[in-house]
Amino acid sequence: MKPILVVGASVGGATAANTLAQAGLPVIMLERDLSWVKPCGGALPPKAFEEFDLPQSLISRKVHKTMIHSPSERRAEIDVVGIEEGNHDYVAMACREDLDPFLRARAVANGAELIEGQLLDLAVQPDGVEVTYRAKEEREKRTMKVEVVIGADGAYSTTAKALGLDRLPRCIAIQERIRLPEDKMARWQDTADLYLGHDVSPDLYAWVFPKSDHVAVGCGAGPGNTAEARRLLANLKQRIAPELAGGEVFLEEAHALPMHPREHIAFERAMLVGDAAGLVVGTSGEGIYWAMKSGKQAALTLIDVLPDVSEKALRQYEQIWWKEYRTMYRFLQWLQKWGYGNERQMEVFTDMCRNKDVQQLTFESYMHKRMTRVPWVAQMRMTFDILASQVRHYLLPRKKRMPA
Repeated sequence: MKPILVVGASVGGATAANTLAQAGLPVIMLERDLSWVKPCGGALPPKAFEEFDLPQSLISRKVHKTMIHSPSERRAEIDVVGIEEGNHDYVAMACREDLDPFLRARAVANGAELIEGQLLDLAVQPDGVEVTYRAKEEREKRTMKVEVVIGADGAYSTTAKALGLDRLPRCIAIQERIRLPEDKMARWQDTADLYLGHDVSPDLYAWVFPKSDHVAVGCGAGPGNTAEARRLLANLKQRIAPELAGGEVFLEEAHALPMHPREHIAFERAMLVGDAAGLVVGTSGEGIYWAMKSGKQAALTLIDVLPDVSEKALRQYEQIWWKEYRTMYRFLQWLQKWGYGNERQMEVFTDMCRNKDVQQLTFESYMHKRMTRVPWVAQMRMTFDILASQVRHYLLPRKKRMPA
């Protein structure tokens, strides 16, 4: 059979290619720039290392606590623990300059071909997909005939565009990587922090994520606010200036994230995974695990239905995905709108994060990637706390944050 083309060889594309190659299918990865490191917070659940057979050496730092900072700098400190304590109660921080090359190299070792080049266009035909691309540092266009295309080429997906799909609404994530003096780095030894407030992110959040020898300091800005991203990042750095004193910025980076999933992610001889499919979850903006998971699921579906590559056959990937995760995606989209809607609501969101039931249920869901059933007693406690917080923050005068 003709090869299967995976456009994009980052986490989702490389996982799809590796799954196909391990099944003995001919597969080509087309990656625009192998030297490019995708800007990313880099948070992964421990589950990912078992599910995708990743070595622990890819973990730059294990974080056991998170801290939520409200607009008025009220804090919610959260232990990374689910309903029951275990050996994997942490958030794994990875660096994409380590993770992506590992996944690509593994796919190649298992038989995938890797081409550094840019997708220009594709045409779905009865006997295959005609792909036009340009290899890096070459002027001439090339063509190849492939069986199926898997688009794993990010929020600005050329694959999706060639299929005639609209661009998804996007947010911009901007961050700096900063090396800190040893005494300042100790502050972030075991904690990842999220910052709320319109001065640092009008509709999402800002963050400080620790790695082995530096911190990633960044913020997200949704549609209508992307032009303000640099100003928002400057505000964040000013807000936490004492904790960054003496730090050296060694990398500035930015990238786009889709704001919601596509309605359809499977077509005639084509599938979309990861950011190209809009599979970034709301509230947290988590994307790495979902890119890998969707890449693997798309590949497994293709293996199962071949040689039938019709839209009806490939839609099984879409059906399996949404049967498993639609409720979770919808809930997290709603929670993002509810929790980040305005600064008073951000204060309520912070209070909600102080609730022990919320903390345990959040990390139970995060670590196991499933919606967790909530006992009715816990539902009552959470509801009471949230209603009390709503009354407190909407009826009483707001407290202002003290300057750094």
